[in-house]
Amino acid sequence: MSLVHEIDYGTPRSKSEKLVSLVIDGMKVEVPEGTSIMRAAMEIGNQIPKLCATDMLDAFGSCRLCLVEIEGRNGTPASCTTPVAEGIVVKTQTERLKQIRKGVMELYISDHPLDCLTCSANGDCELQDMAGVVGLRDVRYGYEGENHTKLGKDESNPYFTYEQSKCIVCNRCVRACEEVQGTFALTISGRGFGSRVSPGMNETFLSSECVSCGACVQACPTATLNEKAMYDIGTPEHSLVTTCAYCGVGCTFKAEMRGDELVRMVPYKDGKANRGHSCVKGRFAYGYATHKERILKPMIRSSIHEPWKEVSYEEAIAYTASEFKRIQEKYGRRSVGGITSSRCTNEETYLVQKLIRGA
Repeated sequence: MSLVHEIDYGTPRSKSEKLVSLVIDGMKVEVPEGTSIMRAAMEIGNQIPKLCATDMLDAFGSCRLCLVEIEGRNGTPASCTTPVAEGIVVKTQTERLKQIRKGVMELYISDHPLDCLTCSANGDCELQDMAGVVGLRDVRYGYEGENHTKLGKDESNPYFTYEQSKCIVCNRCVRACEEVQGTFALTISGRGFGSRVSPGMNETFLSSECVSCGACVQACPTATLNEKAMYDIGTPEHSLVTTCAYCGVGCTFKAEMRGDELVRMVPYKDGKANRGHSCVKGRFAYGYATHKERILKPMIRSSIHEPWKEVSYEEAIAYTASEFKRIQEKYGRRSVGGITSSRCTNEETYLVQKLIRGA
C-alpha cells in the first residue's frame, strides 16, 4: 500500500459554462472561462512550480514561483492570478523563467533552517520539493546575514506545533483560517522582512481564538505548522480513505499510518460531506481508535447485576431478537422502542426506526 495522493490544481475550479481555448507549451487546452492559467496547465498534466497556491483557497500570488510568459504581453505574470483568455499562447518553462524561479527560491532558502534530514516534514515538504523542481543547487547569498532561523517554537496547542523559523509567509494558513474555517484567528504581524504569522496580539495558539480545526496545518507547505504525531511517530507511509465516526455528518478522511499505527487523520478533498475540511474532533481526537478500553466485539448480559460477556455477532443478534419477543409477549407489541446515537447517519437511523416499527 502507499499514500493516497490528491491532485492539487493550484486554484479553485471555475463554475462558468463558457469554454475558452488556449495553447500551453505547445498543447491546446479548453477550460471554463475564469480558470487560472495554473489550473489550465495542471489539467493537461503540466505542474507549474508554486508555494502560496492551493486549490482549496482563492489565488493569492505572493510566492512569485508560478510566473509564466504570454506571447504578446510584457512581463512574467503569476499563473495563479492570471485567468485564461481565448487564443493566448503560454510558455511555462523558458530560460528566463528558470533563472527567475531559481533566484526566488534562493531567497527563500537563505532564510530557512537547513535541517531537512531531521525536519518533521522531511519527505512531505513543498518547499523541499520546489527547490528540486527549479533546480536549486546552491545559495549565493550565504546564511550569515539577518534572518529568522533562530526564532522559537510555539508548542502550546495540544495537537500541533508552530515553528516560526520555518515560516515562508505564504499566507496559506491565514487564508485557510479565513476562507475555509471562518474563524479569522490568524493574521500577519509586522511589515516587510519582519512579517510573521501570528495567532493574536502576543498570544500563543492555545490562548488565541484558534479552534484547532487543523485547516492551517493542512494548508501549510512547510513544517511551520505540523502535527505533533509527525514528531513522535514519523512520516506516514500508507493511507486509507475512511469515514469519521464522531457524528452523523459522515466526513471523509485519509487515515495515514506507519504499519498499523495511526499517524494522522487528513480531510479528504473528494469527501462529499466535508470537501477537505474538518472539525477538531475528526482531525485530532482520534485517540479512541487505539484506546485500551475500546469495545471491539459485541457484549451481552441478562441483567445489570451481571458482568458483560463477549459473544459473536450471530449470538448477539439472536439474543436481542429473543429478548424483543419476550418483552412484547409480556407487555405488548408497543413496549419496545429504539434510540439512535448522534453518531449514526440518516440511513442508519432510518433502518433502526424501520426495525422498531416493523417489529
